[in-house]
Amino acid sequence: METKMAGDGKKSKGWFWWVLVTVIGVLVITAATLTILRDFRSKAPKVHSHHGPVVQKYADALGIAVQFFDVQKSGKLVNNRISWRGDSGLMDGSEEGLDLSKGMYDAGDSIKFGFPMAFTATMLSWAILEYGDQMNAVKQLRQAQDSLKWITDYLINAHPSPNVFYIQVGDPDLDHKCWQRPESMTLQRPLTQVNTSSPGTEVAAETAAAMASASLVFKKINSTYSSSLLMHAHQLFAFADTYRGSYSVTDPSGQRFYNSSGYGDELLWAASWLYLASADRSYLRYVTIDHGQEFGNWRRPSWISWNDKLPGVQVLLSRVDFFGASEVPISENLALQMYRETAEMMMCSLLPDSPTATSSRTESGLIWVTEWNSLLHSVGAAFLAVLYSDYMLTSGTAALYCSGRSYRPGDLRDFATSQVDYVLGENPMKLSYLVGFGENYPRYVHHRGSSIPVDATTGCKDGFKWLNSSAPNPNIAVGALVGGPFQNETYRDSRNNSMQGEPSTYNSALIVGVLSGLVTSSSVAKSFL
Repeated sequence: METKMAGDGKKSKGWFWWVLVTVIGVLVITAATLTILRDFRSKAPKVHSHHGPVVQKYADALGIAVQFFDVQKSGKLVNNRISWRGDSGLMDGSEEGLDLSKGMYDAGDSIKFGFPMAFTATMLSWAILEYGDQMNAVKQLRQAQDSLKWITDYLINAHPSPNVFYIQVGDPDLDHKCWQRPESMTLQRPLTQVNTSSPGTEVAAETAAAMASASLVFKKINSTYSSSLLMHAHQLFAFADTYRGSYSVTDPSGQRFYNSSGYGDELLWAASWLYLASADRSYLRYVTIDHGQEFGNWRRPSWISWNDKLPGVQVLLSRVDFFGASEVPISENLALQMYRETAEMMMCSLLPDSPTATSSRTESGLIWVTEWNSLLHSVGAAFLAVLYSDYMLTSGTAALYCSGRSYRPGDLRDFATSQVDYVLGENPMKLSYLVGFGENYPRYVHHRGSSIPVDATTGCKDGFKWLNSSAPNPNIAVGALVGGPFQNETYRDSRNNSMQGEPSTYNSALIVGVLSGLVTSSSVAKSFL
């Protein structure tokens, strides 16, 4: 008996030393690799913090794009820049003793869908954090911050207790049976909530991401407000993660318009932003060791959208790897490398002459994935590309390798520029898909407020005469980024063509982000804190 135990002890000690030597070997190789990378980066071109020249076309487009947030506002309007908009939704939330009057309508209707609204806020926050200086250089930063706060004020009020969150105002089925200006709404505006018995992990986690990222935006502007946002973010993440369940089950009416394909991406997205906002290492562990392999979908890049946050997670955690890897334990660092590898696979797929270039594009080079709201993926990919390009420049990373071919940061920037230029009119239709930019843009945008004259008196049903009118919209939805072209690069400018002609706030957040990145050049901040 004793002899057997002694023999087992020798085997255990041998196994221990074998594992220890292996781990040391891996650490040595990793350290050597990182040293080589540091040496390589030190020889790469240096970037400077001063701005390059302003590209006036992009400055003009940015000034137009940010105005669509004003077009979409609900509530008691302040410093209203849109002459045909007025107060609306003033009683939203009142049946539950809440003030849910603020926030934004998602698209051409009058519903406040929490899921896409929170995504709008997260992407707008990210744009401000990365390119706030560039926004400020062309006098658009304050407008972007004010628009963000209009959403986050609403989100705070929609979260009255840790495990209760109101995710929707209005009944989309009833709303879509009416064609009215939001100022003239006559329908009941029921509220939808998620809670411990009716969970909604996707929307709660996306809102946690929105609040965490916004807390960074307002940290130096209003520290009390920033702290409140971060507190709500912590609570919403805990709620989302503890009581897991799809909001598409809880909210079948919203599901028909914004169906979620799963909540793992939102959990990673929220935890990533909470790590950056709080420096709490438990969130980094969550996205790496605890749930990276489970939810990360490593080495399988996809397209960013209101439904899929994984591309955003991959680029955001690549930022951590670019600028903060030296502070991250080796086990977590290896997971960060997997996120970065997946991000680089995505970047390689975007470059048109890469060996792994995606075929999901039009003949003229526009990224094109789906016929509904096709520009969502184009501008989303462009935003991530310009971010990754600037991460490379700021970190002194000279090259991106795609199946044996090397590309410079400027190649990613050129790709982003090609997508934006297409949107602004350099396309076979010679049409600007950004309403108000240039001379030729859609005149029949699928948008209730834009299509009905301000002085018209309409009820629920008789407003449809304005939907079916042959006259152009009497009110210009300035800054609206419409759905976009079909794969054959055609566009039918018809108010009934919601597939191509309906704008959205999340499209606007993405085009604001990429325009802010292209309006002038500079390095990005290595830390948001």
